[in-house]
Amino acid sequence: MERLVDARWLEPPEPFELTLAALETLPPGDELRLLIHREPHMLFPILQEWGYDYRVHAGDDGTYEIMIWQKKRPAQ
Repeated sequence: MERLVDARWLEPPEPFELTLAALETLPPGDELRLLIHREPHMLFPILQEWGYDYRVHAGDDGTYEIMIWQKKRPAQ
């Protein structure tokens, strides 16, 4: 399942805060789609630290679509 955070044209730190809040309740296997009007460079290290992967797509209109999902953990 996919959850959407549309943070286009929100002022910092609101996009960052909305994204982290959404990730805290994102069920395993689901994805978060973040729409934002600038590339959130400060978010990427946090995603790595929290165990998420992501894919960035820059749109022709200057917005970014970032898909975020939990990394698969190796079976123990």
